[in-house]
Amino acid sequence: MFSISELRTVLIFAALAAQSVWAADSPQPVRPGEDIAISTAEAGKFGGRLSIALRSEPKTFNPVTLVDGSSREITGRLHADLLHINRASQQTEPALAKSWKVSKDGLTYTLALRHGVRFSDGAPFDADDVVFSFQVYLDEKVHSPQRDLLVVNDKPIAVKKIDGYTVSFQLAQPYAAAERLFDNVAILPKHLLAKAYAQGKISETWNISAAPAEMAGLGPFRLKEYVPGQRVTLERNPYYWKANKEKKRLPYLDEMTFLFVPSEDAQVIRFESGDTDVISRISADNFSLLEKDQQSRGFHMVDLGPGLEFNFLFFNLNSVLPKNAILAAKQQVFRQVAFRQAVSAAIDRDAIIKLVYRGRGTPLITQVTPANKLWRNDKIVLQKRSTDRAKQLLSSAGFSWKPDGQLLSPSGSPVEFTILSSASNAQRTQMATIIQQDLKDIGITVQVAPMEFRAMLDRIFQSHDYEAAVLALGGGDVDPNPQMNVWVEDGSNHMWDLGETKPATPWEAEIDQLMKKQLSTLKVSDRKKLYDRVQQLVADNMPLICLASPNILVGAKNKVGNFNPSILDPYVLWNSDELFIR
Repeated sequence: MFSISELRTVLIFAALAAQSVWAADSPQPVRPGEDIAISTAEAGKFGGRLSIALRSEPKTFNPVTLVDGSSREITGRLHADLLHINRASQQTEPALAKSWKVSKDGLTYTLALRHGVRFSDGAPFDADDVVFSFQVYLDEKVHSPQRDLLVVNDKPIAVKKIDGYTVSFQLAQPYAAAERLFDNVAILPKHLLAKAYAQGKISETWNISAAPAEMAGLGPFRLKEYVPGQRVTLERNPYYWKANKEKKRLPYLDEMTFLFVPSEDAQVIRFESGDTDVISRISADNFSLLEKDQQSRGFHMVDLGPGLEFNFLFFNLNSVLPKNAILAAKQQVFRQVAFRQAVSAAIDRDAIIKLVYRGRGTPLITQVTPANKLWRNDKIVLQKRSTDRAKQLLSSAGFSWKPDGQLLSPSGSPVEFTILSSASNAQRTQMATIIQQDLKDIGITVQVAPMEFRAMLDRIFQSHDYEAAVLALGGGDVDPNPQMNVWVEDGSNHMWDLGETKPATPWEAEIDQLMKKQLSTLKVSDRKKLYDRVQQLVADNMPLICLASPNILVGAKNKVGNFNPSILDPYVLWNSDELFIR
């Protein structure tokens, strides 16, 4: 039994301990000499929780190795980069680096880091963390997806510590808009990961079974709890390096919870019922349903117009093929530019917009959508569907028709092929079905084969055992550079002919040269001319037959303050440090 005095001592100690724990979770006051970034957004109310639905569970919490969207959505809130692309303005702005300078020759970037910044576990951040982070990302043995973006002219960026708060980056050649490279390269805590990296285990760390106490980042939140099959909960990072106009440390929210809701329809129900506070990546049908109820249900829906995503049809033009004589014979047809042009002319893109997107989308002829006003080549005009033009193109290339209307190749074989689509993406499967009906009008027999998405990707990127497919690519940036791996001949997303040792055609060689030239051209107007020509070559030769771009459709409860969705990914959480509950 405790005496009264002993009990009082125990209670006081417990209260102090509780205060200590609370202090670790509460925003720390801004200290003298701390280089805090000041938000220009509306000053909000501190406290509260925000809930978001994810279609799948994260595969990892490790920013070095993640590739899936759910992991990216979560870890993006846990970490920070040196320079950041503001998703609203689309311009580069200071982040962990408060300023940067570029040498006259464009080869050296010198970044001045913020003083007094701490990781979410309270440990100080400095130049050693930056050098360590880039060492990890650039290590070929680690296999980080970010590595490709950090290699210029086949040479990795050289990173050097100048002093405790200054770092230089040396490029092998001038790199246009190189400051945008630093966006989404999460800076890692050397004090937590150096040992794992030295042991060759960096890729195994911070998996979904890791304890929150083992992790730290520089983002607005830190991991609190992961419940498999249910949710991930993040809590405020009490040491975050941004503050509001009143110089009170952000973020406003106490917690952010990601609920695992496997289908879009279920996500809509959870949003309507109040289980979640924001929603994105929904179909036009579901958007319209929510829009009808928005006034009575206390939320508002926003159609942001075209984003950067482009959907496309493409044929297997791979020179490295499985032993498949039928596919090899069909490639003789696929390789004819006139055939691809005829297919494009026969596709009713307006019907795709009407039927698939309910009018909330834009038909495309190139990979650059109307959302990208800076880089779009407006001189390229999409013509209306014309089966007459399609037949003229085919006839001039030696194709003919049987009396029953079946198209025959120049060698006399019936023209028929199968389009792969993702079984889990109803919109792309619907696009493939529309294409099937459209091409029937010019005598082409098409089969649509919905497949499990991962199996489909294996067919395209690994075995090359397919004839045609419908896919989409998006973009976290308007700049052409992130698209390098699509258009250069050895790019990892050069999907119509993967593993090329050299460009297969003169137009591909020209695209390759233009993309590499614009990479090192520093004057924006000159880069624009080069990329305009790339778009023209794509429109003329159609390695990807671009189809449509969906509008960005999002929504939020009226109580969510500073909701400022963007056409750049992540659409609704890019400013999670500024979101608050009214």
